[in-house]
Amino acid sequence: MKIFVTRKIPEPGLDALKKEFSVEVNPFDRILTKEEIIKGLKGKDGLLCLLTDPIDNDVINAEPHLKMIASYAVGYDNIDIAAATKRGIPVSNTPGVLTETTAELAWALLFSVTRRIVEGDTFTREGNFKGWAPMLMLGQDVSHKTLGVIGTGRIGTTFALKSKGFHMHVLYTDEQTNEQLERELGAKKVTLTTLLKESDFISIHVPLTKQTHHLIDEKELHQMKKTAVLINTARGPIINEKALVRALTEQWIFGAGLDVYEKEPEISEELHRLKNVVLQPHTGSGTIETRTKMALMAAENMMIGLKGGIPPNCVNTEVFQKNPTT
Repeated sequence: MKIFVTRKIPEPGLDALKKEFSVEVNPFDRILTKEEIIKGLKGKDGLLCLLTDPIDNDVINAEPHLKMIASYAVGYDNIDIAAATKRGIPVSNTPGVLTETTAELAWALLFSVTRRIVEGDTFTREGNFKGWAPMLMLGQDVSHKTLGVIGTGRIGTTFALKSKGFHMHVLYTDEQTNEQLERELGAKKVTLTTLLKESDFISIHVPLTKQTHHLIDEKELHQMKKTAVLINTARGPIINEKALVRALTEQWIFGAGLDVYEKEPEISEELHRLKNVVLQPHTGSGTIETRTKMALMAAENMMIGLKGGIPPNCVNTEVFQKNPTT
């Protein structure tokens, strides 16, 4: 069987695949266009893709031999799951393995914004530091403040639990009651409006859906404290970026830390110019250990799926119910 990999992933994952299949990897270190993905898929049985790849109905139906799609990511909003399911093609992702890593980056962003780390680094490198001064580069304390967590799935829960050492009061919003957070942190489930109004720091951990698109818009930004810090390591379109730019420019809030963007990889020039926002190039899972584990997990999903089994991280298991002989 033949596999097309849309961009090079850590070698252990590729090595595992090459032991079982013929593997073709995108030779360019860049995101492929939809047309290039379709061309690469020609004659292939499996597709190992990234969250940056547009795997829509056209791509899924371009190759009649396609039997398995393994995504090298947790989120799969870039894949037309309905189209894949209609064709009986299993789709898998890589959950769990990047939970701790992404939660850590959210905290890194929170501290970077709150203590103005990037600003201070630039200020110092440019030779502006002339000695200690009582009003120089003042930030905010983190300990004993109120932390708001929007979405308490794996990553949101892990992020919240890490606040314990800072003795924070935790508020959260989610469809379900998070008994672990309430038991271990005394966290309180509240409405989004209450969370926005009362939190000093707000971190987003929900998936991108029709319901969460622009969940944070101008109205929500106005509800936040002027001293609030907003962190997003989930998906860019959850925040209306134009509204956020205005909020940061006019100082409705203290600052923001972003790892994802509304029209990624495009980032508005306004965000580039603002000093009260820290920008990361979508590196939530960006550690050697985690990216390697993701590669191995994606490879395992692919190998099991192409051999007729149910991939451990299949997101559309109904394909096996419809096709019990698969």
